[in-house]
Amino acid sequence: MTAPPFGEEKRRFRRAAGVNVLGNAAKILVEGAAGLAFGSVALLADAAHSVADLVASAVVFVWGGSRYDAADAEHPHGHQRIEPLTALFVGAVIVILGLNLLWSSIEGIRFGTDVRFNRLLLAALAFALVDMYVLYWYTMRVNAELGSTALSALAVDCLNDIYTTVAAVIGVFGVFLDVPILDPIAGAIVSLLVVYQGVDIGRENVTYIVGAAPPEGDRERITETLREHPEVVGVHDLRVFYDGTDLEVEVHVEVDGEMALRRAHEIETELVTRLRDLTDVGDVHVHLDPSGVGEWKEADDETRANDP
Repeated sequence: MTAPPFGEEKRRFRRAAGVNVLGNAAKILVEGAAGLAFGSVALLADAAHSVADLVASAVVFVWGGSRYDAADAEHPHGHQRIEPLTALFVGAVIVILGLNLLWSSIEGIRFGTDVRFNRLLLAALAFALVDMYVLYWYTMRVNAELGSTALSALAVDCLNDIYTTVAAVIGVFGVFLDVPILDPIAGAIVSLLVVYQGVDIGRENVTYIVGAAPPEGDRERITETLREHPEVVGVHDLRVFYDGTDLEVEVHVEVDGEMALRRAHEIETELVTRLRDLTDVGDVHVHLDPSGVGEWKEADDETRANDP
């Protein structure tokens, strides 16, 4: 499948983020109105949860698409790190909301809740469930091709909303069955899951932002791609690290030291092109060394000998 043009990717990204904004706004209006009308703390808490989701999706809509902007004088390596930064913000929001929900649940277990049962409460919750599921499905479908960490974080947030709404449903049924404590108990269980998912999103995107090393499998596929070139004799000093969600590669490659400079330049261009064609690889820096010199190997041996 041919990847869509960069401009088209940005349009799809912004459209998906905009749909998240609208979906969260609709949920807030429906649940907030029902919660206020019948005194449902569960619905008001779920609506409040979506207020922060609305802010998070708005941030992604405004800034998340910057990763698709071309490099400029102030950002010579592009804008790739802006997207994981927005995803990190979403993860932090999820953690804060999860902790807030946990506190509210504990308060509900200790002091009880006050809510009047009405079928409109269930109707509002049913709307919220359908709204969030459609939003989750749509966001995941768009992101299957874009591979955006920010959209992935929004999708996880939609999934969290489904969990919290299910907890609210349990609470409303608990009121109907005259067992109101079910509401805060379900909320406490779900809040722990919400906090865990927020931390997981944060941990992943911190890895992208600080330029950490990728899994070993990424290094192996890069090394294998280099060694597949018929004129490559050896590979050393390979460094692979994240630049945003892309991988940046720095490597020294050994070739025949007697070849013409023009041919060496052609080989370097071929290697850079091969690596950039790999999935998730962005900037590539290849330095050619004449084979058989071994100066880097001697330096490595000397470093190991001097180590205490």
